[in-house]
Amino acid sequence: MEHPTTSIGVFSNPTPQSGSEEAFASAVKKGRLPDPSNASSSTTAGTTVPRIRRRNRMITSCLECRRRKLKCDKSHPCANCTKFTRDCVFLAPALDSASQLKLTEIKEKMGSLERVLEQDVAMKGPRKDQVKGGFLPRTEEIDFAPEPEDEKHLEQTPLAVMDAVYEDDADDDLTDLGIQLGKLRLTDRLGGFFRPKFSEEITVSLTDVRYDRRSPAEKSESPESYGAPKLHNFLAPGPSYIAPTSGFFFAIGSHGTSLIDFLPSRLAADRLMQQYWYAVHPIARVVHRPSFERRYETFWNEVQMGIEPVGSLQAIVFAAMFSGVVSMPEEVILRDFGVAKKALEENFQQGTETALTRANILRTTKVETLQAFVMYMIPLCRDQLSRSHSALCGTAIRLAECMGLHRDGSDYGFTALEIHVRRLVWYQLCLLDLRTCEAQGPRPGIRREDYDTKYPLNVDDVELDQLYPPTKSSERWTDMTLTLIRIECNDMHRIIWVDRPRLEKKQISLTLVLGKIESFRKMMYEKYLPMIDDNIPIQKCGRIILNLLISRMHIMVLHRYHNGVAFAIPDRLRQLILTSGTEQLESGMLLETDPAIRPWAWYAGALNQYHTALLLLVEVYAFPMRKEADRIWKVVDYVFEMPPDLSRTQKARIILTELRDRIGAYNEARKVRAPKEMLQRLGQQPPRRAGDEGEDLPANPSRFELIVPLQPPGSGTNEEYKRLLMLPAETARVRESSSDTNSSAGNVASMPQPISMTDDLMADIDWNEWDKLFPPDINTGDLDII
Repeated sequence: MEHPTTSIGVFSNPTPQSGSEEAFASAVKKGRLPDPSNASSSTTAGTTVPRIRRRNRMITSCLECRRRKLKCDKSHPCANCTKFTRDCVFLAPALDSASQLKLTEIKEKMGSLERVLEQDVAMKGPRKDQVKGGFLPRTEEIDFAPEPEDEKHLEQTPLAVMDAVYEDDADDDLTDLGIQLGKLRLTDRLGGFFRPKFSEEITVSLTDVRYDRRSPAEKSESPESYGAPKLHNFLAPGPSYIAPTSGFFFAIGSHGTSLIDFLPSRLAADRLMQQYWYAVHPIARVVHRPSFERRYETFWNEVQMGIEPVGSLQAIVFAAMFSGVVSMPEEVILRDFGVAKKALEENFQQGTETALTRANILRTTKVETLQAFVMYMIPLCRDQLSRSHSALCGTAIRLAECMGLHRDGSDYGFTALEIHVRRLVWYQLCLLDLRTCEAQGPRPGIRREDYDTKYPLNVDDVELDQLYPPTKSSERWTDMTLTLIRIECNDMHRIIWVDRPRLEKKQISLTLVLGKIESFRKMMYEKYLPMIDDNIPIQKCGRIILNLLISRMHIMVLHRYHNGVAFAIPDRLRQLILTSGTEQLESGMLLETDPAIRPWAWYAGALNQYHTALLLLVEVYAFPMRKEADRIWKVVDYVFEMPPDLSRTQKARIILTELRDRIGAYNEARKVRAPKEMLQRLGQQPPRRAGDEGEDLPANPSRFELIVPLQPPGSGTNEEYKRLLMLPAETARVRESSSDTNSSAGNVASMPQPISMTDDLMADIDWNEWDKLFPPDINTGDLDII
């Protein structure tokens, strides 16, 4: 069977290293590599070999006609197969989303192998015996295509790394939740990356005179006089933090306890289950409702008869009631139960942990026990996460793999209902895996190639109770649609997590990654938007979540390029960051403020952490005339809860100053260590301050951070080079062409080309492909209000 593939390398088929000479000869013969006889002329002309793109042509003939090279009439069965009584088999016209993602991964791996083979051939060249026979000239005479100029200067900021390192004398008594400012909770990870010198980065920006637009009167005031919000203990956990305990792992305190110690009355339990079905089940589905309701009745029947239910049943019932308590507002709990929410949470959390211990969670083979464990973790891992949450999630993943949930139940003869439940539990673990990874790192524990569990069917719960349950997904909104939206977006996020280190190593192009995101966005919108009716609250919530999760994808890829050290990001990429980031923040704010979807607002922290608000705040602080500035400031005011009577510049400086001081204090207490290379790249040039001699600045500079390498490339003194790097590209070009240039400006012309920081020197962007993905009439690169 042939599969369409994406062109990444030069060769059309990957070949082992031992056959590199044959592959090289074949490529030359077929015109995929330059003819060696024309090597010298190619070199002098300075031409490069264009990349060969494969055709993604659909196979429409049946397999028998294709194998026999006969003309197929495309009928079912075709005339040839009917005439010779052969089985007429056609390829499926399309793949489902899961298969499409897997096919995309295979294409990328194939492309990586092609690129490795191409480099291997370039380094080794032909053997001497081949040269002697006159087949190829010697290696040094072959003109291999050089690396494209626009791919040489792609740089992700070296100030963000994947792995964290700490000193041995760190304060382990300190809760590792990071710092709190407004609604933003920030650990030493920002956007999933470790930022040990983030406080210093903010300092560099704050002390730069170019972006300080305060009036003299404002500059004379101290930030404290503005009435900036002060959190007395900004390192303390917030009200939504629920810490897991180790008691149910190590059986501490579980002996001598009874179910009666934690069990409420039947009336109170029914109220909590009503809350679970209303506020938890639609957005974080782990159970099949009809079958679980039957188990719930069994639980109470046994309790009324004086029989203690089995441990797995106790655990799942208590986990459901615990989730109901967490999702219930404080005032509702006081009204219905007459106790504080915190006391009720602690009761049901301890009851759930005790039941899990009795169910032998660490050696169980029952899906119901693991189901209860996952249900217990959902309210814990929704907002503020410590490393204990990450360890808990890793334990659950290992237990699920030991029970075979990473293998699809259809291969083992389970019933339709059992298959559905196993898929639900596995994909909820996948969601928890990425959530804990973003908060505490360093990378996802579940890899896409390690499991083959299929997506749950898009059906209603009651359909699975039928005598003949459905075998295909419905093309309408069902009980499972919102969960499927989250699952499919989560799988794409997982692919991006894998692609980000490959981008850093230049194993994959930025254009390809952005193309995958755009293709996924179109597929998801075509698939789910026709199902959604905004007049139905849960469907409106699904649309907002879909927009939020897709908007996050561009930020996940591009945010490390936004603050590159040596080169500015092209305006069209910057525009994509601004538009996607603004849409993400607006969707996150809607989840918390829209009255129609308020029942599910308790879970918003699991979907959005407002880290993008910091990225966009830095942007509008430096460039206040951005088109999205009004929308961004609306979200910034909501997130950081700033006084409304301050100017935007004052607000930005207060927020950045508070973040700098709090992050610095947190990193000092945690004894965070930074790589030596990062220390070398940070703060080599002091920022210019008021009163320093310097050139006039344009209204919209193309740089924000003022961090330069240790050694300047090319000619010129080190101080001159540092000074030039502080100027934006536009200033450099203006000063070069100006008639009254001074000696410093004259050095601009003699500096190497990277100093100009033009679009085609930024990244390995194929702008022809880019224009197909993002039409130029929409993604113009015009960032500011004219």
